[in-house]
Amino acid sequence: MMHRLVATLVLLFAAVCARAENFDVYPFESQDEEARFERLTHELRCPKCQNQSIADSNAPIAQDLRKRTYELVREGRSDDEVVSYLKERYGEFITYKPAFNAVTSLLWGGPFLLLAVVVVVLLLRRRRLAAASGTDVVAPVPVQAPDPRQVRDILARYDEEDRR
Repeated sequence: MMHRLVATLVLLFAAVCARAENFDVYPFESQDEEARFERLTHELRCPKCQNQSIADSNAPIAQDLRKRTYELVREGRSDDEVVSYLKERYGEFITYKPAFNAVTSLLWGGPFLLLAVVVVVLLLRRRRLAAASGTDVVAPVPVQAPDPRQVRDILARYDEEDRR
């Protein structure tokens, strides 16, 4: 019985260690290279995970992209060259900040277009309501100060009802 427990624990430990081996370690010649690599991998999106950077993702494609980014940084390519290289292969989606062009214009302009449509609809509804009420412009109703005698009479009536 004890041998089975020990064997099970050893197998469990081996499985955990094998899974932990999936951690990427890249040697760099300078702190600048390492900082650039870290910045780039956090700016690039995993094509499979979509909401994770390639630095945060454990997907095989993210591991390949980290490796290729490391190779390009070690070759001395600039950040723009690395991003351009990956955009050519994976499209604008690979970056969290897509460039403004004909393809992404709806993405960038869509919120403003939607806001304009909402404002136009609200203005048209207001105009339609004003036309239905018979006035061209919806004017505020003037507020008059209450007559003190009426206020006293109303309060007196409520006081009489409370006493009953």
